[in-house]
Amino acid sequence: QVQLVESEGGLVQPGGSLRLSCAASGSISSIYEMGWYRQAPGKQRELVAAIRSGSNTDYRDSVKGRFTISRDNAKNMVFLQMNSLKPEDTAVYYCSGRVYASPRPDWWGQGTQVTVSS
Repeated sequence: QVQLVESEGGLVQPGGSLRLSCAASGSISSIYEMGWYRQAPGKQRELVAAIRSGSNTDYRDSVKGRFTISRDNAKNMVFLQMNSLKPEDTAVYYCSGRVYASPRPDWWGQGTQVTVSS
């Protein structure tokens, strides 16, 4: 069983930056895909970014060029660098992990609030 714990989010002004981190209780080197999802009030949870064991990445269109996902297998951590933040990025952000055969995440973090507002 893997436990995922996100770092604290926060309140950021539009145009600002924030880096989220996710610490895993066990090794993530064998986890095929680590991802970041978000859920805004009244909306469905959506995939923001994912990074796979071969280090290839995927981003939703609205964050391309602004967000960067990375993983450090030696430290069992995943990061999401968020730049040029917009109010529409406001949401609870969740770290996730998925094995290759799973159609959806097998593990979730508890979530961390990110609010972008002036």
